[in-house]
Amino acid sequence: MDSRTGAANPAWMLNATDSALIEAIQGGQVGALQEIYRRYGRLVYSLALQILKTPEEAEDLTQDIFIKLWQKNSYSADRGSLGTYLTLVTRSRAIDQIRSRGARTRLMKRWDTASAATLPDNVPFEQAALGEQSQRVREALNELAPLEREVLEIAYYEGLSQSQVAQKLNIPLGTVKSRSRQGLKKLRVKLANLI
Repeated sequence: MDSRTGAANPAWMLNATDSALIEAIQGGQVGALQEIYRRYGRLVYSLALQILKTPEEAEDLTQDIFIKLWQKNSYSADRGSLGTYLTLVTRSRAIDQIRSRGARTRLMKRWDTASAATLPDNVPFEQAALGEQSQRVREALNELAPLEREVLEIAYYEGLSQSQVAQKLNIPLGTVKSRSRQGLKKLRVKLANLI
């Protein structure tokens, strides 16, 4: 196949330097990205799995890192080797994902606690306050765009990962991530004084 189309990995790519492959990526050669993935895919996935602890999230992050390398190509050889760059990006993105997961989990735990807590019958003021908080959470959730609400409800009530939500709804993973992020931001603003 023609190396200019990027449809196959030409022989030169197997022995090419990382810098040459990055230049080929900039030229739109998919084969160069395939060769970089062949060289560094296992490294990125292993590190992501070590940090994130779930194969689904590690797969999602690995895919996202290589897609971003293809789309944005923010790597510069002046800042070190490609392997080092990919390691740093993977570590940073995985830690960000854990932080984001922690923030979502704390928000949902507070929400669940406010919704599910039961108080003794002899504390009517506390019951009224809890009922009001639960109502505010329901109202805030109902104010979300239906697609954002759907993604959050499936993720938290059914306990599915973002990639599982994407499969269930038959939509791209990036769409699930975007809707989830936007929905959580809106909830955080609407429920700021409850958090």
